[in-house]
Amino acid sequence: MILGGGHGGVQAAASLRDEGFEGEIILVNDENELPYHKPPLSKAFLKSAEERPQLLRGESFYSSNRIEPRFGSRVEAIDAIAKRLHFANGTHLGFGTLIIATGARPRAATLPGSTLNGVMMLRTLSDSRAIRDAATKAEHVVIIGGGFIGLELAATLSEKGKEVTVVEAQDRLLSRVVANPISDHVRRRLEDIGIKVLAHTTVSSLKGNDRVRAAVTSDGLRLPAELVIVGIGALPNIELAANAGLSVKNGIVVDGLMRSSIPSILAIGDCANYRHWQTGEYVRLESVQNATDHGRLAARTIMGKGGDYNAVPWFWSDIGDTKLQIVGLANRSNRKMLVGEPAENRFSVYEFMADQLVAIESVNRPSDHMLGRRMIAAGFSPTPEKVEGGPEAIKSAFAEWQKERATVV
Repeated sequence: MILGGGHGGVQAAASLRDEGFEGEIILVNDENELPYHKPPLSKAFLKSAEERPQLLRGESFYSSNRIEPRFGSRVEAIDAIAKRLHFANGTHLGFGTLIIATGARPRAATLPGSTLNGVMMLRTLSDSRAIRDAATKAEHVVIIGGGFIGLELAATLSEKGKEVTVVEAQDRLLSRVVANPISDHVRRRLEDIGIKVLAHTTVSSLKGNDRVRAAVTSDGLRLPAELVIVGIGALPNIELAANAGLSVKNGIVVDGLMRSSIPSILAIGDCANYRHWQTGEYVRLESVQNATDHGRLAARTIMGKGGDYNAVPWFWSDIGDTKLQIVGLANRSNRKMLVGEPAENRFSVYEFMADQLVAIESVNRPSDHMLGRRMIAAGFSPTPEKVEGGPEAIKSAFAEWQKERATVV
């Protein structure tokens, strides 16, 4: 039984069949849609009313792989002792092994006026449709929060001719996830296309009668807004797990095989908190890569083939003409090196902890990103001199290091 029809849940179902699982697979999801890719919801899907969702798998995939979809089914409780799911419609369903892939939800705003019509958040296809429809009637848009989702939406809606203002509580955009040069660059690119960015500012209230008409900032500035989108982070969907007696702490706590504190229940993706192989610390990562890799490992674990999770994390975000790619855990670094040309919208920031390469943040330099994934996975760190020498010098040093390692082995 798989609870959740996002990237992780669908991958777990597919991987179970790939690994030779012959038993019953039921995929439970509270949406009525066939599972779809989430990243386009803040970008391509918003641009045209004719745009259709990009399905994770075609409809025939489920029938041909004997995967029973239970879409539009909301689970109210997990009975971990009786191994049973209880649904909102009063029915229940037993399971032998359960994979929880319930993901995360947007953190709601609690400020005055946050329940007005026109105040929205983005998580689902339905949310994206609602934002797309509302945008057709809006001239002014306020985005609360300068994270990935907020900035992707800002760029997309600006392209559609909207007057967009981003309000960010921290002193810079993307402050928790990228280095200062990346943050500064993204802000410049957004401002160059007419987006107003108010950093170190909060929204104190939203004004309107039935529908939002303005956002008032902490310093009293009144921003006109017929559409307000809240993007102030996400919360893991752990309530079902917690009520079932599973260990939870900023997510469902799992071991290196994705098993929860109750071994017959696994958790994957945005809702799972696991000890990361690079840091030794528990982390909860919100990314497509993390969810799909977790899904593959959960399937191997169920089939008795699992090995501890050691995938290199990577992320991406398309913010207007800025394709940002990140490999590794950038918040661990204490030394940074910038290579490339920010003025040309093409550069990377190499991040080190002492002499160890821990992350690379790239803007429109996909080759740096792909090489970084290989280097971090192998444990190779180029010297500062090699980094300054450019991609060819780094590739050459990496190849020589690999050759020496092969000789020693």
